[in-house]
Amino acid sequence: MQEFPFMPKATAVWLVENTNLTFKQIAKFCNLHELEIKGIADGDVAKGIKAYNPILAGQLSREEIDACSKDPEKNLNLIKKESNIQIKERKKPKYTPLSKRQDRPDAILWLCKNAPELSDGQISKLVGSTKGTVSLIRKRSYWNFSNLKPRDPVILSLCSQEIFQKALDKAKRRVEREKKRLLREEKKLKKESQLQQTD
Repeated sequence: MQEFPFMPKATAVWLVENTNLTFKQIAKFCNLHELEIKGIADGDVAKGIKAYNPILAGQLSREEIDACSKDPEKNLNLIKKESNIQIKERKKPKYTPLSKRQDRPDAILWLCKNAPELSDGQISKLVGSTKGTVSLIRKRSYWNFSNLKPRDPVILSLCSQEIFQKALDKAKRRVEREKKRLLREEKKLKKESQLQQTD
């Protein structure tokens, strides 16, 4: 008898939000209908259900997800069930179609390279991701980093040129303020050391 993951709907929510798996693969693994998975992705089904991470729960391995993401015909295999795992609060991200799911990390990489003055929070807002993901990509320690290709978030329709420009201007103003503050502090220190020398 095939076993299914603990809290299948919450697991499906997590898989929809965090992987490139097809709706069919997620549906089969969670013993749900494919239309239910589409409904989760569209935000019509499972509203308010907290995402349940099957990797932390020891029900799936990152390698298994990776292998199935590359082969849509491959089925996910459950490792084991575990019930005492913390459930993360589900954020309400705007739904990104399956074909575009890889776009977010690619866009984050592009922004880190081409607009390094943007903060992790600004980047996460622009592409609809999390600060944690942005931080991992910036540090080059993201699980799928070797497969990322920097791509412009405006071209990918993840944000508009106007919103991107506003965020960039805001970041540049912040950097400028920081520079001025450092200069003021430097001058102050120089003045103090000169005063000490004359004493």
